[in-house]
Amino acid sequence: MRSLVVSEIFYSIQGESTHSGRPCVFVRLCGCNLRCTYCDTRYAYDGGMEIRVEEIIEKVKSYRCSLVEVTGGEPLIQEQTPYLIRRLLEKGMEVLMETNGSMDIDRVDARCARIMDIKCPSSRESGKNDFNNLTRLTPLDQVKFVIGDRADYGYTKSIMNQLPSWIRQSHVLLSPVFGKLDVATLARWILDDRLSARLQIQLHKVIWSESTRGV
Repeated sequence: MRSLVVSEIFYSIQGESTHSGRPCVFVRLCGCNLRCTYCDTRYAYDGGMEIRVEEIIEKVKSYRCSLVEVTGGEPLIQEQTPYLIRRLLEKGMEVLMETNGSMDIDRVDARCARIMDIKCPSSRESGKNDFNNLTRLTPLDQVKFVIGDRADYGYTKSIMNQLPSWIRQSHVLLSPVFGKLDVATLARWILDDRLSARLQIQLHKVIWSESTRGV
């Protein structure tokens, strides 16, 4: 029996990536191998409920929404995550996966848009980045940097120079740490440097409060 430990499944507005603003079903899996300083989903580190893959798919389908994101925690620490994503794709869904960038993303079907973090120094987890993932990216994938200060921004620029040419400007996402770095400050840095990237905010935290779950 194929199953995964699930923290929550809910229907909401996609708050990040190039899909920001779209209705989306979220499958949040439990467990994470990192402990970023700014993590806003610590409740997904443990707990949750073991649910069969086919039951997860039926729950997702019940929302009648074609866009689904598998997130965490870190989805790739569970063995059956690639199978879940493949089954969702087979059901005709548009699938996103949010991953922290520390594990091999090629375990997941390339038809899935893999939204991959590259951890900056203020996360205190930048030493866990798997830079081999840079060669595994496809034009469908997206790369996200969560920036807490000017040092993180400098680090981001240095890594951007190593990104493959097929990653489009719109698929390089720069996001301020919520409540730490003012979004206008990050916007000014991007403009001053004529940086080829997309500024993003966590839209769901603008619509609802930072602590609201399941929306």
